[in-house]
Amino acid sequence: MKSDESGIARRMLLAGVVGVAALAQAPWALARLPSGGVKGLIGGASDGALDKLAVPGAFYRDAAVRILLPGAGGKAASKLFGMGDRLGLTTNLTKSLNDAGGRAAGEAKPIFRSAIDDLRWSDAPALVGKKDGATRYLQSSAGDTLFGKLSPLVGSALADVGAFRQLDQLSQGNPMLAGAGLSRDGLSRSVTEQALKGIFHYMAGEEAALRKNPAGLLKGIF
Repeated sequence: MKSDESGIARRMLLAGVVGVAALAQAPWALARLPSGGVKGLIGGASDGALDKLAVPGAFYRDAAVRILLPGAGGKAASKLFGMGDRLGLTTNLTKSLNDAGGRAAGEAKPIFRSAIDDLRWSDAPALVGKKDGATRYLQSSAGDTLFGKLSPLVGSALADVGAFRQLDQLSQGNPMLAGAGLSRDGLSRSVTEQALKGIFHYMAGEEAALRKNPAGLLKGIF
């Protein structure tokens, strides 16, 4: 009995290796994979992206995904904060926003895996011949769902890193801030949007790398 089970496991593993290897053979190969192969690809990309962005300071260090205060890349907020900006307080708040994004990324794997499992990848023509096609399909098809599920994680993280407290201190006596998106709700919404955009940016890179080196999907099996 154990021998039969072992044989089945080996055949399943071999089938996975063959399916993943097909990604390297032609740009249209992904479209011919079963849905499990596609989910393996994008699941690996999401895990890799989230792992990298969950490293403390990762969001802030990379200008391509750095999370900024709302309003013209943070410039409008800096003007409204006045003296607080000149004292460097907005820089500290910006760093806290990025810390919150990293914390949320560290808890987001189940959310992304669930969204990936819920999609019908066989109906995704955008996957064909594009190095980041699966990521873009996930973004367009499940972006709103992911935003809704990521938002509470971001809100909790903003509270944990002290971002809301810093915002309250900077906002005292300045009623114009809420109109610029600098309320607690506005800040949470902005950070969620920017964090999600950064995650998809990293996922696209991870997917492209896995297509070039599909053996990476098997990492940890042996």
